[in-house]
Amino acid sequence: MNEALIPDWPRALGGPAGSALLRAEPEDFRVDEQLGFPLDGTGDQVWLRLEKRNSNTAWVAGRIAGFAGVGEVDVGYSGLKDRRALTRQWFSVALGGRAEPDWKGLESADLSLLEVCRHGCKLRRGEHLANRFQIRLRGFEGDREACARILAEIQAGGFPNYFGEQRFGIGNGNLVAALQWFAGEIRPKRPEQGYYLSAARSLLFNRVLARRVELGNWDRPLPGDLMVAADSDHCFPLFKVEDTHRERCARREIHPTGPLYGTGEPRPSREAGDLERSVLAGEGDWTKGIDARRMRPERRALRALTGNLEWAFEGYDLNLSFELTTGAYATALLRELVRYFVPENPDLTA
Repeated sequence: MNEALIPDWPRALGGPAGSALLRAEPEDFRVDEQLGFPLDGTGDQVWLRLEKRNSNTAWVAGRIAGFAGVGEVDVGYSGLKDRRALTRQWFSVALGGRAEPDWKGLESADLSLLEVCRHGCKLRRGEHLANRFQIRLRGFEGDREACARILAEIQAGGFPNYFGEQRFGIGNGNLVAALQWFAGEIRPKRPEQGYYLSAARSLLFNRVLARRVELGNWDRPLPGDLMVAADSDHCFPLFKVEDTHRERCARREIHPTGPLYGTGEPRPSREAGDLERSVLAGEGDWTKGIDARRMRPERRALRALTGNLEWAFEGYDLNLSFELTTGAYATALLRELVRYFVPENPDLTA
């Protein structure tokens, strides 16, 4: 049942070019959070830049709260970074008048303190600009020329902005729990509700994107599309597609969007609206459950762009480095390139 919830989403760039092992070691998947703004050096919030290995973000936040003697709500972070990885990210701590501890006491074999600074406000979800990835794919077997071609296409035009499998939980557990919740079989706690709703909405987005990938229009505007500007996240309707819109889309200045499903507007119209409605019409178990929770609809770009993409083969391994804006998944890029496999029973410490 769990596996059936997530299909092998269609690929847009002719891949995969081969197969490889991902995350053989945490150091094979490195993530460095890029804030995109300076810290002012003053204020009531202490900001910590930490390097964590084989640990999830929420667990680290709880450890910070316990160490500082504050509630977990007093610890902020921008994104949930990958667990089986070596990641660098920022956390903020509101001490509420408490004496500042010696933050070096947080350190362990899998957690290092890189930087401490003050800032005037809490770090909130989604506030960082981008993530820098360094990834080693081990034991690549396949067509290296095809691999280089796909990477060049990604560099030039982006890739389908699918939500990665991390969004859906281990064994798609967040989706299974969401269906149980919608059916009245369980009553999850409030934090869990957020995870389950996010998973359900992400599934519907992926289904719409998958259909547009099949039709070959995931990276180009349709009449009635809701477009988003790459430089401002401003969303606007496109009732009629003209050459200037096609040119702006080709220049990666604007992108068509898909639904983060909710009740009400905004919704696409015309051809784009018909396509989206046709996909969602068969998803009643999900849409009814989301409607009952009165979620506000949002939009997400169907295309993700990468910056500073570089790659090189080292023996049988493929090394990649690139930047993605907040919300885009490295695994969505990788799946266009290879069929990747992960260790069956990784040693996770937290």
